[in-house]
Amino acid sequence: MVRALVTGAAGFIGAYIAHALLDRGARVTLKRARAALLEARSGFDFRQMDLAEDGALERLGEGFDIVIHLAAQAGVRYSIEAPRAYIDANVRGHLNVLEFVRRAKTAPFLIYASSSSVYGDDTPAPFSEAARADAPVSLYAATKRSAELMSESYAALYGLKQVGLRFFTVYGPWGRPDMAYWKFAEAMLENRPIEVFNHGDLRRDFTWIEDIIAGVMKIAEAGADGGRADGCAHRIYNIGHNDPVRLLDFIAALESALGLEADTIMRPMQPGDVHVTAADISAIDRDYGFAPSMAIDEGLARFAHWLKAWRAGEAKSWR
Repeated sequence: MVRALVTGAAGFIGAYIAHALLDRGARVTLKRARAALLEARSGFDFRQMDLAEDGALERLGEGFDIVIHLAAQAGVRYSIEAPRAYIDANVRGHLNVLEFVRRAKTAPFLIYASSSSVYGDDTPAPFSEAARADAPVSLYAATKRSAELMSESYAALYGLKQVGLRFFTVYGPWGRPDMAYWKFAEAMLENRPIEVFNHGDLRRDFTWIEDIIAGVMKIAEAGADGGRADGCAHRIYNIGHNDPVRLLDFIAALESALGLEADTIMRPMQPGDVHVTAADISAIDRDYGFAPSMAIDEGLARFAHWLKAWRAGEAKSWR
């Protein structure tokens, strides 16, 4: 039986991953995530700790086959207000994960979360992993790129097998209430206006959560080499939908899903934001067969159905 450690401090991807691993018979130790719907499941062990604390992970012991590191301080705008929180969680926390992996008697395979934000605002779309990523427009992006470089150094020094994933605007049930799709939907349900930045002239590569989970599980099951035998210890992949959506089209799809019309307030571009995100997913498709399928209209319809149930206290299951 595979033994997996999943970190997932602030996001919702970690809990979905834990469910997927448990569905496949793995034993899962989960650090600080949405644990309420997992605690009753056999094979699940929840531990709460500060990932930035030196030596905290070592208290978990040995024997992990895989570490899926998703814990982070997320969000571009909050990084402007609380920069030190991002250094602690995203840089120091990542270092502690690397140290935990490399000091293990048998180093587990490490999959970790990066972000599309590392590409900055000048990368030609669709973004290729070969593009330069040295001009971040937010501290959040800088910390995620720093984590990638740290992983590259540990691969060179110690041969640690790692895959870094640059996530593109993940959405779905049980997600992050601070993200636009959730904030917009709640405002519309409560008859409040929504703020539309850069006057709607933005595009985002929205990616349905279960498409993301399918991709991560393919990597977890296939291993670091992904069918390739080139000896590369550390690879980075985009994981997105590869179909950027105009913000105004996204709002129209959400209006249709909710059966409501949005009251919009147009705002200028926000500091740290980018005009477009667009994933070139040819590499992850080639190596792991990743092929997202959820269209934005259907995804938002499913989210709207779940959100109404959740607000009514009727969302009892994970999906």
